[in-house]
Amino acid sequence: MYPVLFEIFGYPISTFGVMMATGFWVGTWVTAVRMRELGLHPELASSMLIYVMIGGIVGAKLYFAVDTAIRQNTSIFPLLFSRDGITWYGGLFGAMLASVIGCRRHHISILTFWNIGALAAPLGHALGRVGCFLVGDDYGRPTDLPWGMAFPRGAPPTLETVHPTQLYEAAWLLLVTAFLWMRRNRSPFSLGEYLALNGVGRFVIEFWRINPKLALGLTEPQWIGLGLLVSGATGWLIFHKRRATLSDSQAT
Repeated sequence: MYPVLFEIFGYPISTFGVMMATGFWVGTWVTAVRMRELGLHPELASSMLIYVMIGGIVGAKLYFAVDTAIRQNTSIFPLLFSRDGITWYGGLFGAMLASVIGCRRHHISILTFWNIGALAAPLGHALGRVGCFLVGDDYGRPTDLPWGMAFPRGAPPTLETVHPTQLYEAAWLLLVTAFLWMRRNRSPFSLGEYLALNGVGRFVIEFWRINPKLALGLTEPQWIGLGLLVSGATGWLIFHKRRATLSDSQAT
């Protein structure tokens, strides 16, 4: 584990922060490559990064603060201004909302950008999960499997060997990235595929994690994962049907 890489004037630079920044940078590079393929100016990717990064960080922090304050019946303000604590789901929705502003300002189709972003998001998310692993956050249940790990400096620390669920999710997201990239010119709705596959991964991996049950024996992330699966699949079916109808019309 390497929770802190170095310090600048006594201020610790965490490995998670570095990996999150790397995820944004790599995601921007993937976005620029795809924009070039579609005939869009690749420099727009850097412009859109500002909106996505600010929206993602604010959304992730806000979701974490509100969710934690409700569960613990505490004040939201200390949570908003603490260094730790962000939630990916809030980051996703915050980034999508902020990207709408960027798309309108830079005259980019919102749907086109979301489909492009769907190719970059799982790769950036995977790097963020590696950051979680390096700081010992979001690990899973105790296990005696050979690849079980202890996180003596984790958040919270544990000397038991546990499932490195951060790496499980990172591996799944890398597979999702490869799948979506191979289908980028054939998919009727890449964003729908990304949401659905992300939801499936989170739903399954939650069985090895230690989050409290919310309802019907499922955790909050599992319910959100199901929501992502349903919304992504529904969107995919709508755009698939629209493409089929358009093809039939053109053939006629």
